[in-house]
Amino acid sequence: MGQRNEAQLGVKEGDFSYVDRARLIEALKSAVPPECLLVQQEDLRPYECDGLSIYRQVPMAVVLPRTEEQVVAVLKACHHLKAPVVARGAGTGLSGGALPHAHGVVLSLARFNRILDVDAHARIAVVQPGVRNLAISEAAAPHGLYYAPDPSSQIACTIGGNVAENAGGVHCLKYGLTVQNVLRVRGVTIEGEIVEIGGRGPDTPGYDLLALMHGSEGMLAVNTEITVRLTPKPQLARCVLASFDDVAKAGDAVAAVIAAGIIPAGLEMMDQPATAAVEQFVHAGYNLEAAAILLCESDGTPEEVAEEIERMRVVLEASGATEIRISGDEAERLKFWAGRKAAFPAAGRISADYYCMDGTIPRKRVGEMLLAIQGMEKKYGLRCINVFHAGDGNMHPLILFDANRPGELDRAEAFGADILELSVALGGTITGEHGVGVEKINQMCSQFTTAEIGAFFRLKGAFDPDGLLNPGKAIPTLNRCAEYGRLRVSNGQLPHPELERF
Repeated sequence: MGQRNEAQLGVKEGDFSYVDRARLIEALKSAVPPECLLVQQEDLRPYECDGLSIYRQVPMAVVLPRTEEQVVAVLKACHHLKAPVVARGAGTGLSGGALPHAHGVVLSLARFNRILDVDAHARIAVVQPGVRNLAISEAAAPHGLYYAPDPSSQIACTIGGNVAENAGGVHCLKYGLTVQNVLRVRGVTIEGEIVEIGGRGPDTPGYDLLALMHGSEGMLAVNTEITVRLTPKPQLARCVLASFDDVAKAGDAVAAVIAAGIIPAGLEMMDQPATAAVEQFVHAGYNLEAAAILLCESDGTPEEVAEEIERMRVVLEASGATEIRISGDEAERLKFWAGRKAAFPAAGRISADYYCMDGTIPRKRVGEMLLAIQGMEKKYGLRCINVFHAGDGNMHPLILFDANRPGELDRAEAFGADILELSVALGGTITGEHGVGVEKINQMCSQFTTAEIGAFFRLKGAFDPDGLLNPGKAIPTLNRCAEYGRLRVSNGQLPHPELERF
């Protein structure tokens, strides 16, 4: 498979070539027990990338602390030596957010995997960041509760990574993203200071720093404990499977459902190439003749579900649905969703490689985006299958390519960049739930002005003055934007040049 290392990525933000590896390793040996420190090349290789495996970089060392005290000691040592630190969860991220730094340390939270408390009366759980998303729901199930955000990777992804990227999932339309389901985080700054943000109550005094931590991609602090909100399991859930003979009609139907005042538990869209890919994989019973399908779920009491399903049926018929099927039982509902949840592995079965994009656009522009992607397929000579968290406009085009064929990786990256640039042009944003990482850092220049980027850097500087936590991610320098040709000057002024040091 084709790969991009740090130099090829143009990661220039922060020069850490002065870091003395021998001194750094000696300092880390004082911070953690020997079994918690990896320094040999063969031990470091598994940490060279996250789920976006085309970008790879071996770090100087990997530490796997077991206690918060060890995290504090590691961060203090790195701060003293001015060595960069990249926090890592399960490594399922898809934007290169956990890509190591060549002159730094990967701080893995894999051993922070305990559920500390499940309080059924308060409907909260206190967990460590290495706990899997799905494991929280499994622990809460005996109390009739569950953790609502459900990324498709929930069987493997961890809550710490969910906070870092503000992860979503198929049910985030009704129940919210991670940020709406976390009450408190406890973490450690690069200087080794323990901070607690948020609390068990519905609100806390002062600025909303809790929201700030979500989607911060490990650039502000390293989380060690997270308090999440638990949700009662609904009595019943049913799913509507609607087929359309035109992608624009399906996109318009999404907007029509929301405009009718209906907030489904889930509202997903798949185009014909996507349904064809998953049907041969999971046999979900999708209509392979349809240009697009919608999955619309309702949950609640039986009476609430029956009423909402009927309202959705009326809207979908008026929007041009050619076929409407309603799950008759729980097994059929899960079968409908199995296809959507299997979109990524299905892509892997029909293509040597795939590049998963993540952008968000206004719901009413979904059809327009899909038609534009069809044109991009011809432009770049590559196929693309599309799945959407359609209810909130979060799209996941899967660009199919073979990195072993000369030029295909470059074309796939250019294809993805075009999708993100169009997302901004349509009034959307370059990410919905995967984060920016290294993957989308150039497109940040298209979305934000120099003044806004300067504000981001000042905010980072308040937590991490030396720019040691996850450097080169998420926020582009002005030099990068100038090289990319997207230096958007605001009010004719650039931020202070001191910001370029990050």
